[in-house]
Amino acid sequence: MILKAWYEPLRYRHEIAALTVWAGGPTVDVIEAADDLSVAALALVGGQPGGAGPIGCERQMVAAAIQGLHSLGRLRPRPDVPSLAHFRQEVVVPRIRQRLHSLDLGPWKTLVEEACEGLPALREDSTRVTVLHADLYRENVIFDRGGHPRLIDPHPLVGDAAFDWAFWTVYYDLEQEVADRLATAARISRVPVPEIAPWCRALALDGFLYYWEIDDPALPKIAKVLSSFMASDPEGGR
Repeated sequence: MILKAWYEPLRYRHEIAALTVWAGGPTVDVIEAADDLSVAALALVGGQPGGAGPIGCERQMVAAAIQGLHSLGRLRPRPDVPSLAHFRQEVVVPRIRQRLHSLDLGPWKTLVEEACEGLPALREDSTRVTVLHADLYRENVIFDRGGHPRLIDPHPLVGDAAFDWAFWTVYYDLEQEVADRLATAARISRVPVPEIAPWCRALALDGFLYYWEIDDPALPKIAKVLSSFMASDPEGGR
């Protein structure tokens, strides 16, 4: 068992609400929660902090875990967490546009502007709405003793499953096996690649501008990912 304390009570409430929806699925079990303290006792995965290691077929197993969470999110009552629509309209798009106008992007400005033109075209499919993990970095996927993935530390939203698949595609292992993850995402989720790719471009754009702003060492990697997704779009992001 481990104790997790949240600095923000709202983040605590959202995360516990999502973990409750996903109970019994490929995530961590909530043993006890103290709402007044924003502290919860969570099951220890893999017998040690950080979990155990994967036993092979990592990409396919993680994709199956994501699909499992999405299935539970559709079957059970939806938690009181933000919507993807609100997150996109009130957080992501405004910060992209603010950074576009405030940063000196040099030779990257044209590509970034082209990517921005695709933002109004983002659409959600109501038939795919579920509870999203929305933070599928590799460090948020740990493994139990049997090598099965557990998805931890969500930043939950309610919205189109395509968003999670795009996040996993872009950020799970930045620059590595991106095309393979996208293909696996489409195969496991049955969401067509052309419907995941616009979210991939938007997430890569958001990350590129953030990494540029803070001069992150990963900037060349996210730049390569953004460039590859823009090159694969026959409409140039429009």
